[in-house]
Order: sequence, then C-alpha cells, then structure tokens
Amino acid sequence: MPLLHESHKYDDIINLPHHVSKFHPQMDIMDRAAQFSPFAALTGYEAAARETQRLTQPKVELDESEKQLLDEKFHQLEAELSKGPVITVTYFVPDKRKEGGAYRTISGKVKKIDYFKKTIQMEQGELLPFDDISDIQL
Repeated sequence: MPLLHESHKYDDIINLPHHVSKFHPQMDIMDRAAQFSPFAALTGYEAAARETQRLTQPKVELDESEKQLLDEKFHQLEAELSKGPVITVTYFVPDKRKEGGAYRTISGKVKKIDYFKKTIQMEQGELLPFDDISDIQL
C-alpha cells in the first residue's frame, strides 16, 4: 500500500558533501570523545575511599623496663659515638592525615645526639625524636 504523504523534503541536500568550516578548526577526536564521557558527580570520592582504606598503626607506648633498656642503649651509643658506629633504629612516624602512623627502620651512622632538642641526627639527614624511637641496635 503506498504512503499517502510521501515526503521528499530533504532530497535537495541529502547527497551534498559534509560541510567543513573555513574559520573553525575541527575538534580533536579525543576532545570529541570526552564530551560523551560519563559525568563524575562525586568528584574526589575515589581518593577519599583510598585514604580510608590506607592502614596506619597506633604508636606503642614503652613500659618502664623497655624505657630503661632504651636509655642504656642511648648511653652506650653516646660512649661509642666517636668511633662512628653503624646502628639500626626503629622509630614511629606519625601520619599527617589521620590518627596513627607507621614504624620505620633505618641503618646508618649517627651524626649527632642532641639532648637539648631530644633528637638523634643521622648522617643521611633524618632527625629522630627520642620519644618516637622504639629500638636501637648497635
């Protein structure tokens, strides 16, 4: 059955070549694809989720006997400082973003023990506060 109102409204332009502007450059294929990418309504959500998943450790408080043992190791280290001993130090590094932190262990030579500032300065440049040191091995 034939269509009653057969329209040939666009017959005059249907076979014309695609228009290319003389004044505006064509859009890059990546930019063109980006306009169809999904909208990120929750900007920063992924970063926040990763931060929440990141684990930290609580700082362990030393008991009196452990503090005494550590103090003896400080005195032994001070006595041998002129010999340039290589030591291994385990210390706590507080996390800057959330509660807790991480324990790190480094080895190297001690440059200076500062009892006024209560720090040990290593030759590599690390500055270790006495209160954050949990173990020293000579």
